[in-house]
Amino acid sequence: MQVSVRDNNVDQALRAMKKKLQREGVFREMKLKQHFEKPSEKKARQKAEGISRTRKLARKKAQSESA
Repeated sequence: MQVSVRDNNVDQALRAMKKKLQREGVFREMKLKQHFEKPSEKKARQKAEGISRTRKLARKKAQSESA
């Protein structure tokens, strides 16, 4: 990953880097890896994430159809 610093503006470059890391899911993965997660807990979490993802897509689709 590469972020260029323009006009010695390090704060802006840091913000851009954090945004890229956020999009790639690095922070989320680090948080999950801090503690061991039992396989059953991992399976339950992934199932819940899938359900929420599906609901979110359905909500967005319904909103775009009504607009």
